[in-house]
Amino acid sequence: MPEEMTDAAPRTSRRANIIVTVVALMCVVVPFMFWKDTWFGRELSDDEIREYLADTDKPRNAQHALVQISEQMANGNLAAQQWRPEVLKLASHPLSEIRITTAWVMGQDRENEAFHAKLLAMLDDAEPLVRRNVALSLARFADPAGRPVLRAMLRPFTVTTPHTGTLQNRLEPEDSVDHGTLLARIEQPGVEEAAELRSPVPGIVKQRLLDDGSDVAAGDGIMLLDPSADHVFQALRALFLVGAQEDLDDVRTFMRPREGMAEHIAQQARLTADQIRGRAAAPPDRAP
Repeated sequence: MPEEMTDAAPRTSRRANIIVTVVALMCVVVPFMFWKDTWFGRELSDDEIREYLADTDKPRNAQHALVQISEQMANGNLAAQQWRPEVLKLASHPLSEIRITTAWVMGQDRENEAFHAKLLAMLDDAEPLVRRNVALSLARFADPAGRPVLRAMLRPFTVTTPHTGTLQNRLEPEDSVDHGTLLARIEQPGVEEAAELRSPVPGIVKQRLLDDGSDVAAGDGIMLLDPSADHVFQALRALFLVGAQEDLDDVRTFMRPREGMAEHIAQQARLTADQIRGRAAAPPDRAP
């Protein structure tokens, strides 16, 4: 994504700013990718990175290593190239938390066509947060293939249940939701303990679609979530790079300040809309 830097800053300060910016982006774009109470700030040696990437019993270790690899890639450190095979392998990891992280990491190495191809293959991942990070990373490759996912990040998200039974809602409209927040419980016939329905994405409860005590079947919509401000902002930044006229209606909904959304989001929406219109109006060989 575009980043602001001051040319006059000392080189050491510039390098520090880049690292801080990358870490901040990781926290803003994908706060859901970190396990709770885990800090990945400790610098790892190459041997430790190699060990952590291979540690399938402790996925937090793999995430720690991936975050450091991402920083190396963002800094243009050629040593990061040695980790490309391991990153590609982890992109197919059965744990969604690992796939979420690797999808973001691959977007830091925009010259790697193997990463580009893998991201395209991950667009239909079953986990919504994987798809979102894939779409954001594809935008860094100037690839518009993730535009449907980016538009979805600007729209309400319908949470469905994989369970059949009786619904007991846990949240009310306007409640804030993070990834993994408990939304409801489903009491199943013949099962003593109710199944938990947790949020697959962050957001704000817009509407409970069914009343408490309702009978539900697998696949039924349970709750509608408005998008989180962080995800809206990052989707707008990505559409600044790859958006087309078909995306303008979704972008325009954020061009004026909204409750719960900071002014910089409306500003980004206006910049994105202007960029899309300019790209559509420019001759093919002069498009921005």
